[in-house]
Amino acid sequence: MGGSMLAVRPKQTQSMHTRDGIRLDADVYWPDAPGQFPVLLMRQPYGRAIASTVVYAHPTWYAAHGYIVVIQDVRGRGTSDGTFQLFTDEISDGFDTLDWVAQLPQSSGAIGMYGFSYQGMTQLYAAATRHPALKTICPAMVAYDLYADWAYEGGAFCTQLNLGWATQLAAETARRKGDRQAYTTLYAAAHNLDLSDPVCSHSALLQQLAPESFYHHWLEQPDPDAPYWQALSPQTHLMAVDLPMLHIGGWFDTYLRGTMALYRAIAPRSQYLQHLWVGPWGHLPWSRRTGALDYGATASSPIDATQIRWFDQFLKGQDTGLVAEPPITWFEMGSNHWRSLPQYPIAPAQTFYLHSNGLAGMGDRHGQLIPTATPDSNWAAIPDTIVHDPWRPVPALGGHSTLPSGSFDRAAIDGRSDVLTYTTAPLDAPLSLAGDIRVVVQVEADAPSFDLCAVLSEVFPDGRVMAFSQGYRRVAAAAIPDVEPKGWAIALQPTCIQLAPGNALRLSLSAACFPAYAINGGRGDRPSDSRLMEARIITLTLKTGRNGTLLSLPMQTAQP
Repeated sequence: MGGSMLAVRPKQTQSMHTRDGIRLDADVYWPDAPGQFPVLLMRQPYGRAIASTVVYAHPTWYAAHGYIVVIQDVRGRGTSDGTFQLFTDEISDGFDTLDWVAQLPQSSGAIGMYGFSYQGMTQLYAAATRHPALKTICPAMVAYDLYADWAYEGGAFCTQLNLGWATQLAAETARRKGDRQAYTTLYAAAHNLDLSDPVCSHSALLQQLAPESFYHHWLEQPDPDAPYWQALSPQTHLMAVDLPMLHIGGWFDTYLRGTMALYRAIAPRSQYLQHLWVGPWGHLPWSRRTGALDYGATASSPIDATQIRWFDQFLKGQDTGLVAEPPITWFEMGSNHWRSLPQYPIAPAQTFYLHSNGLAGMGDRHGQLIPTATPDSNWAAIPDTIVHDPWRPVPALGGHSTLPSGSFDRAAIDGRSDVLTYTTAPLDAPLSLAGDIRVVVQVEADAPSFDLCAVLSEVFPDGRVMAFSQGYRRVAAAAIPDVEPKGWAIALQPTCIQLAPGNALRLSLSAACFPAYAINGGRGDRPSDSRLMEARIITLTLKTGRNGTLLSLPMQTAQP
C-alpha cells in the first residue's frame, strides 16, 4: 500500500491570495525526500490543526505515503482573512486554491481531495470548477441537495443538529473577533442547547450574538425549490462534472441520504470509477462501537488505507486492483462483516402490512407485521390511534438525527401509548436487508399539519429493541397525499443488516421525535413562526390491514 513510508518534514504554514485579494492560510506537509509528489488537499472551517483527525489519520501519515498534504482554513475561518459565508465562496476559492497547490514546490500537478462533512462539501464545490489539476475526490458524508439532505428531512427542519452546528460556527466567529463574552456564552450554549420552546426552532441567542448566521436563512426557507437552496446545492453545479470519486458514508450518519443521492446520480453516467463505502458509523467517530452496540474489530474504519489505494491509483498511476473490485462495499450489521455488491441493490422489495386489534399503542402484543404474501384474508382492518400531546412529545433516541447517534434500546419508548408498534413473529432464518426502506402511511388527522416518525428495530428474546433505521416526515397543511388512497411516504435511512433467527422485526410509528425535529404545532405554520402556546393536541387515525399502511423492505439473500 503506497510503498515504503517516507520521513515527513515539519509542517509549514503557507498563504495564498484569492482573485479578490483574500489571504487563505494552510498547513503544508512535505515528504522529506527528493522528487515530485501528488497533492492531497483538504479545505475546512474548524481550524486547520484539527485536519479532520476525528475520523482520519493525521496528515503526516498521508504525507509519509508520498503525498504533499495541504490543510487549508477556508475564507473567514482559522487564521484566513475574509468573511465566512456558509458555502457561498467555496467554488471560486476552491478553484483559486487548486491553482495554487498545483504549483507548490515538488508538486506533480496532480491533486486529490479528501474530507468529510463540510470538508466533503468543499470537494464538491471545487470539483464543480472542473479545474484540470483536480484528478479525483473522496467526498464523505455530504449533501447532494442541501435542503433535503442536510437542512431538512422529509420537510421537517433538523433542529437539534442544525442549531448545534450553527452555534459552534458562531462561537468560532466570536473567537476570531476577540469577543470573549460572546464566545463563552456560545460555547456553553453549544454544549447545552436551548430547546425551551420545542415548537419554534428560532434561536434568540443566535439572533442576538450571530445575526449573520446561516441558521436563520435555513429556518426561513422551508420551500425546497427556493432560489437559496438551488444556488448552494451541489447538484446544481455538478451536472457536467465527471471525476473518479470514492463516496463514504455511515449507516447512522445524518447525511447518508446525501451520500447515497450523490453516488446514484454520478455512478450511472460516469466514465470513471465510482466506489461507495458505508460503515456502521455515525457522523463521528468511525469506530467499532456506535451507540450501544459493538460491531467488532472489522468495523473500525478502513478508510485511510482505502483512500491511499485510491489516490495511488488516480494520482500516481499505480494499479492497485480497484478496477477489478465491485463498486460497493457495505458493512452488514448483525453478521458484522463487509459485503461487496456489484451495484446498488435493486431487488424487488418485500412488503408487509400492519395487523392490529386497535391496541397497537397499548403494548407490544397487539400489533403485527404480516408479509403481504400471507394467504389469510380474514383479518379485520381495525384502525389504530395516536394522540400526540406537545406537552410530552415522543423523544428522540439514537438513530441518525440526534446525538448521540447509533443503535440504542428503545423498549421503554415503544412502551408509550403514543407509539404504535408492529412486530413480526420470531424469525425462522436470518433476514438480510440491504438498500432503501419505505413506509407508506395511510392516516387521517384532526389538524392541518402533523408529523410522522417511523423506526425499524430488531427485537431480541431478552426484550431489547435495538433500532437500526428511521425516517421522518412533516405533512404540510393542505398537502396532497403521495400515494393513493391517502398515503404518505416516509423514506427511512438505507441500511445493510442481518437479523438473527429467533429475533423479530419491529416497525414503530409516532408523531414526534424531539429534539431531533421541532414539535409540529398542528397549525401548518413555518418553523420560525410556530409557538408552543398555540400547539395543539393532534389525533391521528392509522389505517391497518391489507389496504392500509405498508412497509417495503429491501430483502436480500442471507450471506454465508
